[in-house]
Amino acid sequence: MTEKGDDMRSIRNGFAALLACLLALTLPVRAADKEVYVFSVVPQFTAAQAFREWQPLLNKLATETGMAFKLKIYDSIPQFESAFLSGEVDFAYMSPYHAVMAKRAQAYVPLVRDAKPLQGILMVRSDGPRELAALEDQPLGFPAPNAFATLYIRAQLWERYGLNIRPVYLKTHSNVFLHVIAGNVIAGGSVRAAFDSEPPDVQKQLRILFETPPVAPHTLAAHPRVPARLREKLTVALLGLLETPEGRDMLKTVRLPNAMRADYARDYAPLEKLKLEKYLAVERD
Repeated sequence: MTEKGDDMRSIRNGFAALLACLLALTLPVRAADKEVYVFSVVPQFTAAQAFREWQPLLNKLATETGMAFKLKIYDSIPQFESAFLSGEVDFAYMSPYHAVMAKRAQAYVPLVRDAKPLQGILMVRSDGPRELAALEDQPLGFPAPNAFATLYIRAQLWERYGLNIRPVYLKTHSNVFLHVIAGNVIAGGSVRAAFDSEPPDVQKQLRILFETPPVAPHTLAAHPRVPARLREKLTVALLGLLETPEGRDMLKTVRLPNAMRADYARDYAPLEKLKLEKYLAVERD
């Protein structure tokens, strides 16, 4: 073989080696990127509380499934809504009517819910009004325009009792409780699970004036771009936590103490009949 031939072979071999190195560097990064799934939670409480409650569970699920998760908490419910409506998040723990909105916009698939039904509640101070009629044309606090508590309670107050109210949006359920206690609003709308999560010193200053009929509770839903086998893997791992004391504690912390499989047709499609979309609003942050 000539010296020129040797040079050409060396060049080809060098190019092949360089290409192999580039592939070795590039492919794992891309694979890793695909395996990091954005997981978000409706911001019912502060971001600090959300991270404290959900991060240990995600760490456990990552170990059980081999999947990687990035927990992203939005500053407000409207920001969270914009995220799932645009398909920004892969997994989202969302309210019942959010499940309807997410299904319509991006075909999110409910995976898991708690067995205990959810009820909207209307609270007043312990020394506050005892009749719904006292709320006519008064300011009522709600976490956000499209939070389930807001939509369902507003619909109930108008359609069952003919009450006009002036909604005030306070960003989180915790803020609603505090504003009612401070007397900034005459009453506040929330959900029973959020109220039960508040410290006793907050609960004792409030009284439940009205409760809505029960519906299926919040759900953990997945964007359809997440492969079905991984959605099932996550579901099995999460439900498997019910089998150990540590796992049950984790699920209780995130308000899924009696976790079960969710089904859109059974659990959330009935909410479409409530026509809550007539109460939907847009809030600009």
